[in-house]
Amino acid sequence: MAIKEEDFSETFEISSPAYAMYQALKDLCLNNADYFQHDDTENGQRLHSGFLALIDHVNNVAPLVDDVRKASSKFDLDTETPGNGYRSFVSVVDMCVVHGVKLSRQVCESRDSFLFRKSHYAREVEACSQVMASLGSCLRLLTTMLSWSSPGELFCEEKHSAEELLKHAETINMYCFYGRCLGFQFCESIQQILKTISILMASFSEMYYSDAGLFVKATNSVWTGGKYLLNPELRARRIVNVSQCASVGFCKSFWLLSEMEFLGHLPGMVGPSLAVNQVISIPPEPLEHIAHDGSKVSIPLPTAHIGRAPIEVRLLSIVRREGMKIGEGKEKKVTIHRPSPVLIIHCHGGGFVAQSSRSHEVYLREWASHLKVPILSVDYSLAPQAPFPRALEEVLYAYCWAINNCHILGSTAEKILLVGDSAGANLNVGVTMKCIELGLRIPDGLFLAYIPVLVSFVPSPSRLLCFMDPLLPFGFMMRCLKAYACPIVNCESEMDDISESTLPSSKLPDRRKEGSLISQRTGSDTESFEEVSESDLLELAAHKSPLSEEGTDTLTTVSLTSLQSKPEADQAFKSLDNSLMKTEADRANDNRSEHYVSEFLEKYVLDSDTDSEGRKVPVLRTERTNGEDSEEQVLFEMPQELGLSAKFGKAMGNFASGMSNTFGFITGRKSPVSSDVVEVGSRKQDGKSLSSLSPGMSLLTSDLDTLLQRSPSDEFQFEVPKDPYLSPYWASDSVLRQFPPVSILSVQLDPCLDDCVMFARKLKRLGICVTLDVLDGLPHGFLSFSAFSKEAHSGSMLCVKRIQELINLDGNSCSEDDAYS
Repeated sequence: MAIKEEDFSETFEISSPAYAMYQALKDLCLNNADYFQHDDTENGQRLHSGFLALIDHVNNVAPLVDDVRKASSKFDLDTETPGNGYRSFVSVVDMCVVHGVKLSRQVCESRDSFLFRKSHYAREVEACSQVMASLGSCLRLLTTMLSWSSPGELFCEEKHSAEELLKHAETINMYCFYGRCLGFQFCESIQQILKTISILMASFSEMYYSDAGLFVKATNSVWTGGKYLLNPELRARRIVNVSQCASVGFCKSFWLLSEMEFLGHLPGMVGPSLAVNQVISIPPEPLEHIAHDGSKVSIPLPTAHIGRAPIEVRLLSIVRREGMKIGEGKEKKVTIHRPSPVLIIHCHGGGFVAQSSRSHEVYLREWASHLKVPILSVDYSLAPQAPFPRALEEVLYAYCWAINNCHILGSTAEKILLVGDSAGANLNVGVTMKCIELGLRIPDGLFLAYIPVLVSFVPSPSRLLCFMDPLLPFGFMMRCLKAYACPIVNCESEMDDISESTLPSSKLPDRRKEGSLISQRTGSDTESFEEVSESDLLELAAHKSPLSEEGTDTLTTVSLTSLQSKPEADQAFKSLDNSLMKTEADRANDNRSEHYVSEFLEKYVLDSDTDSEGRKVPVLRTERTNGEDSEEQVLFEMPQELGLSAKFGKAMGNFASGMSNTFGFITGRKSPVSSDVVEVGSRKQDGKSLSSLSPGMSLLTSDLDTLLQRSPSDEFQFEVPKDPYLSPYWASDSVLRQFPPVSILSVQLDPCLDDCVMFARKLKRLGICVTLDVLDGLPHGFLSFSAFSKEAHSGSMLCVKRIQELINLDGNSCSEDDAYS
């Protein structure tokens, strides 16, 4: 018997024109269900049942989404800026309907073909139906949140906890969002990127938790990548289980893949060429700043958690300016421009636990090219080794240092802007508040991209988007939150599991003899190092890379560390000295793999030398010191012309070093930042949770491929302090009233969207000049994809426009006509 359309009609009224699309989906599903009703094959009946189920779910979702759609406009910043978490979920449901319509049309058009694949389309229809059902569960949570919230308030009242809300979220099937329908809510160019990242995450988890040797893991990665490409359901199970069970060590290791050597050259290939791209190491020395009243203010030295240590910053500029003596070539005449009146200080995102200025070069290069002002990006210390407030202390110190030394950065600092994305934006707001508190110079403007202003899981509609976000899954977000905001809770479960060498040497207290050079390489192999004493701060030496030509990037790393600066926090190492608990099989596999790499290095690349204490140390054959300079005076050889054999040896050395780092890093043993940086993740066995089990012990690879979804409420085993420097939303009105003009940018599908809306609303109420942009179809962190997505690039250009508006707010423009030779 044919199915009649009226059997699936509903009596509800839809207020939005989107109802036409909902009705079109039901009509197509009805047509397909009727077609496959008499198909006796298994897949034919699956298609029949799948389309009927999809109709049922659409009927259930339609009235719920209509209620949310009607209420969503009450939570916008203003009538000209529509955007909040309720609107976001309405958009997600609408996009799911669009996806269902496309799929149903494909079935209608190809079902009579001899090549029609019933099994494939049966799985696709079932996946779409599951997504619609899960969205129905999300909409029910949203209606609950509407009843919990005050009018216009996106954050629920304090009497309702996140645990209470997420108890209801146990019915949400998160697997369906990471399988065949992954990324359906984003624009098409982003969908392919997210699919690639998801396959990479699933494959990386196999290598990370595998007991095999280094080379076996590298070989198997090809197979695992293809496996997760062809089996979306397996990929979904893997991603959800890893996001719920893996420690912050896994999150950190995966996100740091962008720091690997071969990826580090990508921004230079796809982005504009810079005249200056250098890393500077700021010494942890007493620093004074002139306050508004002319008095001197002592800037607090960063000492939290890991003691005194240098701070690395990266200077980027499209032109060489007066004062930028670093990287200045002597053999060629270069054009020197006058100092810029503007200096931009940037803080990168990465959940407070990962990434650096180098991984954000992909868009910083373009910003420097369009804005034509120097950009100083701060590489602050990362959690869990350096939780709150360490990063805030370092960014504040770097900010004051940059003002005092703006002349060597190619700027007069007449105007200073703080810009940042995600975690970096949060730090910039904290620095502004610190400046107000200490009476320091307040920045002239803030640009904040998808900023979290409440670093705790306070219930809000947009935060539920992390249940379906491929880049920021709920479990990852909670791990980062705990690692940064709850060092006491995190210490026992995470800090003991990550060795001392996880941190770059520039982020750790120095345990070497006094007078040693503290500098950690973060750039490419063409960078050079030079020690500059305190007395020579204003006369920084210039060394151009031998591989850089006119118009190419000058990559240099300069240490500003005084010989007298010695960190005094050896106690911090005690909490980092516990090593990975490994089985004998783990050690045997790693020892064999390390033997292969070591044998290659010793045979083709390395030679031996004797240090000041008479011990033999390995060195590259082409980088042996020929002069009489001691180890304390020169860290690396000055660039010089190399013969053919020497160039070949250097290339082999770079290749071997990169190979060693790569194979070591994919096991979780090494960080991509440096060959001597070890990342082991959280591998402590405490018998309490899957997130802390050793890969060689209880957390088996097979466990991550099974259906074992945990309740989201299980993550709330900690309490975040209500500190305004951690969560700027709690800052007092008296402090926020002193803020400079603020420009905020977010995306419709960002879990932090409600943070942006509520913070902008608060600033606007206090009379602060604030703008808010909400972009469609892009994910949190889209700036990193600006070179690969047209929509992401357009979003990056909007960021440039907003920053330029902050620069020109008082009528001043940044012209390059003042250049001179």
